[in-house]
Amino acid sequence: MRGLWTFVSGICLSACVLAAPAASAAQLQLLQAQRVHTMDPGRPQADALVWDGDGVLVDVGDAATLRARWPQAAVVDAGNAVVVPGLIDAHAHLMGLGFALMRVDLAGARSKQEIVERLRAYAADLAPDAWLLGGGWDQNLWPEAAFPTAADLDAAFPGRPVWLYRVDGHAGWANSAALRAAEAAGASLHGDAQPQGGRIVRDAAGAPSGVFVDEAMRLVDRAVPAPTPDDDRQAFARALDAAVGNGLTGVHDMGVSRDELALYREFADAGRLPLRVTAYADGDDAALQDLCTDGLYSHAGGRLRMRGVKLYIDGALGSRGAAMLEDYADEHGNTGLLVTEPAAFRAAVEKAARCGVQVATHAIGDHGNRLVLDTYADVLAGIDGNDDAGGETLRWRVEHAQIVASEDIPRFAGLGVIASMQPTHATSDMPWAGARVGEARLAGAYAWRRFLGSGARMALGSDFPVEAVDPRLGLYAAVTRQDRDGQPPGGWLADQKLTVDEALRGFTADAAYAGFAEGEVGRLAPGLRADFVLLADDPLTVPVAQLDGLRLLSTWVDGQRVYEAPAD
Repeated sequence: MRGLWTFVSGICLSACVLAAPAASAAQLQLLQAQRVHTMDPGRPQADALVWDGDGVLVDVGDAATLRARWPQAAVVDAGNAVVVPGLIDAHAHLMGLGFALMRVDLAGARSKQEIVERLRAYAADLAPDAWLLGGGWDQNLWPEAAFPTAADLDAAFPGRPVWLYRVDGHAGWANSAALRAAEAAGASLHGDAQPQGGRIVRDAAGAPSGVFVDEAMRLVDRAVPAPTPDDDRQAFARALDAAVGNGLTGVHDMGVSRDELALYREFADAGRLPLRVTAYADGDDAALQDLCTDGLYSHAGGRLRMRGVKLYIDGALGSRGAAMLEDYADEHGNTGLLVTEPAAFRAAVEKAARCGVQVATHAIGDHGNRLVLDTYADVLAGIDGNDDAGGETLRWRVEHAQIVASEDIPRFAGLGVIASMQPTHATSDMPWAGARVGEARLAGAYAWRRFLGSGARMALGSDFPVEAVDPRLGLYAAVTRQDRDGQPPGGWLADQKLTVDEALRGFTADAAYAGFAEGEVGRLAPGLRADFVLLADDPLTVPVAQLDGLRLLSTWVDGQRVYEAPAD
């Protein structure tokens, strides 16, 4: 995947960094660097940090003063490196990333033929009876820009089931062997009925074409052999390595089941969590019930917690499943999908409110966003001691908020609702978003500047593996609103660009706030955790066109180095 490239350093750390000992409770360490960007308004810049053996910062300031003040501290000389607070991805999917790394990567494929070629290469090493699984395809990148069919896969794979997730995870593409397996597992694919919250794409004769949107994907998913516990462990380990290897010290993991949380706890118990995981339960299911029954969860080691739930209201824009107030501009009669019935959605929000659980809801279309805001407002108004603005203490969130009616944008701040947005979604969608929704609705599309101007809190992330895991790509997209070739000139909807400082804050202090962790991480200040990243380049001074190529030197959590880039 694009975000898994390794960025190498042109600057060597001193030997004391390479041999930094594991700190005991009595030890102090002092790191000095060319510059430290703290994201702390009280002291935005420094050139040294001191932390104790528990990984808590005890001092931040200039190196000479701190070395005199803490003569007993072991010195970590980072030379010309630049330090920023640990980067936090406010919306991602760790298990999804891990399994994506274990399957066929179809991201960026420019034709169906390229898809087939990648699949053939991967299938050469598969057992004869194994399903061929992959993801990342995007029909908008192909010359015909239309959904594929089972027939496009059948010639190459007449007997092996093939099941491929679209890049946004909101549609799947099956071959005929997979359709037969789904029917054998009990799926009813023929006729004109459609599942609630989903769509079976059909051909002119009414037969399933091979593409399934949103909730319809379950019809094929149920036939796919379940991963083994060892598969799950391997996927999680791969995702963790990829995250810290790209400078992430924290991830808000959206949609974590009871079983997945048990796996995460297993890693935390064994000291195998190299970063902080803020998990959100997978809808109104067992994990949410556990929060209601047992209370909000926090692991004793400090790197794993669950205090929120991830809900869904609609689908995705790329598959025309995002719920819109009016028809799609490029598909008359289609206003998208509500993947959760409004009454069921409200019941889940009310349940979370009773249990003191933070709500984070996927909403992409303008209709989906309005339904979420309306529901939040009604439920918040019914909570004792709350008025509309009282939601700030609950920090409920809207995940994505991609297409929002202009009149609804100020409601976020008024309700105390956080806009959790992903900059690379804009630069991935910009070639076709205008055609999909029409130029008029672009006024509220990926409208980061309008959200900030309205007073809303905005946390930034990637939605990996939908987008790449690398947060540097998010910084670049937020500031330039261009692809990595610098297109379009000046940026797409350029009045919605962020400054570098705003983008960095979205991946640090504001992401921490969105996870109720601003008293621990997101800034570099005494009393907070020593989570930081060392870079060979200064993100606040390099040309913005170079933000996607910032050279990562190392990633630190609790004052411990959890990733170091190769020397060359």
